[in-house]
Amino acid sequence: MSPMPALLATVALLSLSAGPALAAAPVQTQDAPQNAVQSATRAPASAEVRAAYDRMDALARSVFWSGEHDLNPADPVAAVKLAQALRELGRYDQAAQTAETLLALQPANLDALLELGRAHIGRGQAFYGIAPLEKARDLAPRDWRPYSLLGVAYEQVRRFDDARAAWNQALVLSPDNPDVLTNAATAALTHGDAPGAEALLRRAAAQPTASSKVRQTLAMTLGLQGKMGEAEQILRRELPPELADQNLAWLAARNTPATPQPAVASAPSPSDTARTWSSLKGG
Repeated sequence: MSPMPALLATVALLSLSAGPALAAAPVQTQDAPQNAVQSATRAPASAEVRAAYDRMDALARSVFWSGEHDLNPADPVAAVKLAQALRELGRYDQAAQTAETLLALQPANLDALLELGRAHIGRGQAFYGIAPLEKARDLAPRDWRPYSLLGVAYEQVRRFDDARAAWNQALVLSPDNPDVLTNAATAALTHGDAPGAEALLRRAAAQPTASSKVRQTLAMTLGLQGKMGEAEQILRRELPPELADQNLAWLAARNTPATPQPAVASAPSPSDTARTWSSLKGG
């Protein structure tokens, strides 16, 4: 299997200096026991502090929200935010465990159900995410997110008709949602339908709320069909030069140099298209 290119590693590990500053060790005095009691019973961080940490990288958020979660395991915001940060770090089992702990206390917590589903999808065990996601769907039938994530989960367990139905319903609830369109496009790509994936991704990228990841996925889909010129234009806009170079080199290796680039290349193999599954977030 070829090395995974830089597109799937756009969230790079940041230097430790980018994390939260550690408080200096308290000076030991005769009041130390009292200080320890005060520390153990400190109040949760303010809304302003929490909002500030939400803008940080996943590692910093995992440290901060772990502290908040330790203060109060029943705090739904802390538990969900911690699960999200752990998932973004690739610590899927810990993310699932965190969400499950909250759900034991609050079985109808919608965000925890969604995070549990995402964690199971991320670790490649979407079967176990279907039940919580279906519960989330039943609790919030007008919310597009459970349907979008169910589409990903159904696709992973090869319930392809159910996946399409879920994504269609998500688009009924949130027309032209770029996340839903990108999920459906990635599924089309894994089935060898690169032109169909391209059409969905162009539609997704045209939305004002489309993320850079949507445009990068479009670029890679174009490149897999041999449309290297347009793919390069997009990647040069969306990625630093060295990351764009790596992705372009990966795409070039997939096109036969001895023959002219066709307008539509042969369908990519599963090993080529499976690399895009990490982009499936579903809201």
